[in-house]
Amino acid sequence: MRFALFLALKYIRPKRSVASAITVVSVVGVALGVAAVVIVRSVMTGFGDEWRAKILGFKPHVSIVAQGGARIRGEDSLSAAVRSIPGVVCATAEIDSRILFSKGDRVAAPVLVGIEEDAFDRMFDGVSRAAGSFDLEPDTLVIGLELARSLGLHCGDTVTVCAPPLPDEVYLPRKWKIGGIFSSGHYNYDSEYVVAGIDSARDLLGVEEGAGSIHAKTDCPLDDAKFPAIVRAVREACSGRPRCRVVTWREADRQLFDAIAVEANVTALLLSMISLVALFCVMNTLLVISVQKTPEIGLLKALGFGKRKIMGVFMVHGAMQCAAGIALGLLASWAVLSNLQAIIAWLARMGMEVFPPAVYGLSEIPHRAVASDIAWTVGTICVFGLAASFIPALAAASKDPVKALGE
Repeated sequence: MRFALFLALKYIRPKRSVASAITVVSVVGVALGVAAVVIVRSVMTGFGDEWRAKILGFKPHVSIVAQGGARIRGEDSLSAAVRSIPGVVCATAEIDSRILFSKGDRVAAPVLVGIEEDAFDRMFDGVSRAAGSFDLEPDTLVIGLELARSLGLHCGDTVTVCAPPLPDEVYLPRKWKIGGIFSSGHYNYDSEYVVAGIDSARDLLGVEEGAGSIHAKTDCPLDDAKFPAIVRAVREACSGRPRCRVVTWREADRQLFDAIAVEANVTALLLSMISLVALFCVMNTLLVISVQKTPEIGLLKALGFGKRKIMGVFMVHGAMQCAAGIALGLLASWAVLSNLQAIIAWLARMGMEVFPPAVYGLSEIPHRAVASDIAWTVGTICVFGLAASFIPALAAASKDPVKALGE
């Protein structure tokens, strides 16, 4: 191995030749491929974290849902039982329905969520107050920021609320007041949901008693050790209710998180093609060097150096190119991620708006580098780099010494 390393270092030294220029291009190509994959995967991971945080801040972590359109009876006692479970921060009975919501000639159809009057701050701990108060007084609504903008609503305004019609029953429109405006940072939540006290929601919807579900927030939704125990305890609390089922936040939004994961993996796979192109450059570099060093290879074989040692020289040469590219790529990705917001701001000043805050609802691009993603990228480059080095190494080691010395 010392011989292979010595000769590989000798071959890789810059000598202002074609092989040296190709070597530099190969190393830069590998570095760009590594940097692109690491940066994109970090940004995709950051977006996943951001969506997860917004979902966990707005939606319940565990829900007991009535099946088949039934109502949960004894909701107060069930909520109290769930609330007594260690790790549960808040539990509230909930009733929801899509309603008609109008102000003048502007109409919307948001989902009305009725919860216990004192539970807003604990159930929606991830939202911020844009205006007004979150006190769920009778006939008072707390609405999302985007819905307020689309209808031109402000705190204190009166709106007309209509419940969905039921067979053989007619509900007259009600006048409710806008008590507060929340912002979750998620467009769908801010435009599709309004919150009221559960008693007001029952009165509007014509429901005398019961709840559609029991929602609970926990202090450990991401803890894979503690959270399942809480879910089991919730299932035990409602074990005597055959028409109820327990749904976790992972199950409720599984499609979204699966889509984010698939998108991240597909994007990383496509970007890995850049690295494969660079690895072809590594192969070409070794082929050029093997041609340039043909007489030297013939001399080494005539002196008794075996096929394995000749192959080792070129394999080590290829590994050194990949290692240099990986190191430069990781350094470049760290530099870009550390200055990502400054780069985005500079591109915006140049007229390239690559991340409009109004579209994504975020003030800056989220990112988080994960050690496993970096290890996967580095491992992939190493494996394909060795595979790309094998063919030129085998070709060099297979040269006939007599013909090689004659060239």
